Amino acid sequence: MSHYLDHNASAPLRAEARAAMVAALDAEGNASSVHASGRALRAIVQKGRRQVAACVGTDPDHIVFTSGATEAAATLLTPDWTMGRSPLAMGHLYVCAADHPCLLAGGRFPADRVTRIGVDRDGIADLVELESALAGHDASSGLPLVAMHWANNETGVIQPVERIRDVVRKAGGVLVLDAVQAFGRIPLDLSNGCADFLILSSHKIGGPKGIGAMAAASDLMMPMPLIRGGGQERGHRGGTEAPALVAGFGAAAETAHAELAAFAELDQLRDRFEAGLREHVPDIAIHGAGVARLSNTTFFTVPGVKAETLAIGLDLAGFAVSSGSACSSGKVGRSHVLDAMGVPGEEGAIRVSFGVGTGWDELSALLEAISPIVGRMRAA
Repeated sequence: MSHYLDHNASAPLRAEARAAMVAALDAEGNASSVHASGRALRAIVQKGRRQVAACVGTDPDHIVFTSGATEAAATLLTPDWTMGRSPLAMGHLYVCAADHPCLLAGGRFPADRVTRIGVDRDGIADLVELESALAGHDASSGLPLVAMHWANNETGVIQPVERIRDVVRKAGGVLVLDAVQAFGRIPLDLSNGCADFLILSSHKIGGPKGIGAMAAASDLMMPMPLIRGGGQERGHRGGTEAPALVAGFGAAAETAHAELAAFAELDQLRDRFEAGLREHVPDIAIHGAGVARLSNTTFFTVPGVKAETLAIGLDLAGFAVSSGSACSSGKVGRSHVLDAMGVPGEEGAIRVSFGVGTGWDELSALLEAISPIVGRMRAA
């Protein structure tokens, strides 16, 4: 029997998303066409846009669909913006050393205009360092652009976004939050001024792969398009819309939003699992356990055991877990998140991530499997 415990990489497709996609696939035409078929597809796209917008507290017109979160990040991380019809420059980009690689890549900023802000041993961004960096920002080059993750994809650690926002606002900067792991798991509300933009992904919440979005607090200030074309997405992202993907994304977002309370209760399951880990492997290190984390995520190191090897052993035993970010899990190497946190050792870490449908029987079975596998690996 196989147990899928890698939801932070990609959550299983929700039944609601599948049904919405199948229905949309039966509609013919192009959503940009003005005839009846086109209007029917346009209605599907607009429904999905309303569903996603409702989950993040913004206007549907402030949702721009993209091919995924990586494209949304590449679009937002640019020096070239507009304020209304006037050009607006971003002089420097500030990111967090524990961010997802799509933020660390810097988007369209040259490398010498990107500064990485460190984190503490728990993975929390160093706000003193951020404040100091912004204080030294060269205002003549343009506004400071700050991009950071809301919740870490490896550790599940939740950043103090209100405090980050206050630091950025004081410096007159623009704040982009990578909300890929937070979306559909903790409440997000752009109407309360938490950020200027959010980066979202569909497949992390049980929607289809191949679609994401950038959500704006308003449309007064926008990045120059990364993909130009026929004027789709109100001119912010060219290319024919994918109504089936949008429909699936919208349905998944609506369902995940309705399950926020149930997701929050997963912390009881996580804490029970972590207590079991400490019993089975007393010297285990659970990263970020002392701060606020996503309710579904455990990231741990077994001293003396390579995470990649342990992940393979667990896979052979029927458990799908990961040894780091899904975007780099095929590479042998240490987690940059652990490096940023200053965690010593070369073992790496295992990430277990699950969802509302996960039961204790699966996590209990994983605990029973870990002990003998770790024992054999240590003996070898």
